[in-house]
Amino acid sequence: QVQLVESGGGLVQPGGSLRLSCAASGTIFSINTMGWYRQTPGKERELVATITSSGSTNYSDSVKGRFTISRDNGKNTVYLQANSPKPEDTAVYYCNAQVYGIHYWGKGTLVTVSS
Repeated sequence: QVQLVESGGGLVQPGGSLRLSCAASGTIFSINTMGWYRQTPGKERELVATITSSGSTNYSDSVKGRFTISRDNGKNTVYLQANSPKPEDTAVYYCNAQVYGIHYWGKGTLVTVSS
């Protein structure tokens, strides 16, 4: 079992910056890929970014060049640095961890981009 707890959401102005954190606990030695997904009402959850245990990253086209995912394996934490957010980035952001093909999810943190 893996438990994930997100933090860092809130209100941010367009063009500002925000950093999300996700702390993992439990059977963390077996975690390979970690990532961030987001969801808005009435839409499916979508990929934002992922990072493997070796540091390989993958981004959705909508955030590429603006968001950066990073991982501190010593602290069992994954981060999402969101620079120059846009109103369309408003969503509940969920942390994800993959263990032998099983997906674990955090409860989510709301990010609102508005002036």
